[in-house]
Amino acid sequence: MGATAIAIPYVVFVWWFSTGAVLALVGLAARHPAAFKWGTAAAFVAALSGVAVSSQAAEDANAYCAFTCAILLWGTVEMSLLAGWITGPRPESCPRDCTPASRVGFALQAIAYHELALIATAGLVFAVTSGAPNRLSWWTFAALLVLRQSAKINLFLGVRTLNDELLPQQVRFMRSYFAKKSTNPLFPFSIAAATTATVMVAAAAIGATSSFDGVALSLLASLIALGLLEHGFMALPMPVINLWRWSAPVEPAVPAMAVVAAAPAPVPATPLVRPVLAVVSPAPQAERPVSVQKNAAAAARQRLEEQFRQAYRQARADAQAQTITGLAAVPVTPPVDPNTTAQGGVP
Repeated sequence: MGATAIAIPYVVFVWWFSTGAVLALVGLAARHPAAFKWGTAAAFVAALSGVAVSSQAAEDANAYCAFTCAILLWGTVEMSLLAGWITGPRPESCPRDCTPASRVGFALQAIAYHELALIATAGLVFAVTSGAPNRLSWWTFAALLVLRQSAKINLFLGVRTLNDELLPQQVRFMRSYFAKKSTNPLFPFSIAAATTATVMVAAAAIGATSSFDGVALSLLASLIALGLLEHGFMALPMPVINLWRWSAPVEPAVPAMAVVAAAPAPVPATPLVRPVLAVVSPAPQAERPVSVQKNAAAAARQRLEEQFRQAYRQARADAQAQTITGLAAVPVTPPVDPNTTAQGGVP
């Protein structure tokens, strides 16, 4: 009885925490893609092994183990989609001018590989648990598959609240395939089918003859009820993403110029000027007047020195020329012959 009593709160916690954990891990996977791909693959193998082991005994603990392993297996496949690893042959936004039939084709091409991965995983779970006394993993995975397909189709046809704000950047293109309407023809049938399934499985859990059946059916009924609740979220007039706001992936940094272009806002001048002054050297135009003045002063000094040298050389040349001229003007007295007289005769 105790194992059955905690089934509902356990499923609610696993549903809430696993959804947030997948979103948080997808945000981290963008930084370390290779490591997270290997980690997701290892978690897939471990979860499938847990499904195989837990299916061999019909006990209360095995029921919880089978349920948890099925949720973990589902989470690894969903993470491959949200991280952008397994999407489809055309993971692009829907063209705006396409016809309704083309829109269906584009939507299938956007996530076709992921849908095939879900079907293949469901086949593995069915094969592993076939003939085993505990097949809760199969019923859990099948319920998740049906409920998720119903939610995807309703989002495609149109609902009141999309709750798509937490989609990671890698798969934001899927938002173009969602339609926002008051309701669609399929939505009432989806609500009715999920409600009927919840009531039937819950009634079977109440009338179970064994403890294992009571725990397994309680877990399954709680999961279907939460799927019904997710459908109800689409009809609410307000989003419910705050339940998982703590796990929102971090947005990549936007360049400063893009932020200014998108939404200009007053920014203090000092923080913007200081980095520029710290890394940008002074402009050549600012240095040119100083260098020109220095060059002009040096040239003037050189000209003055050259003029001084020329004047000095000219002065020396003039002095030498005057000396030579003076010497040339002095009369030269011939020597007097002692054998002659003053009159020039010979005595």
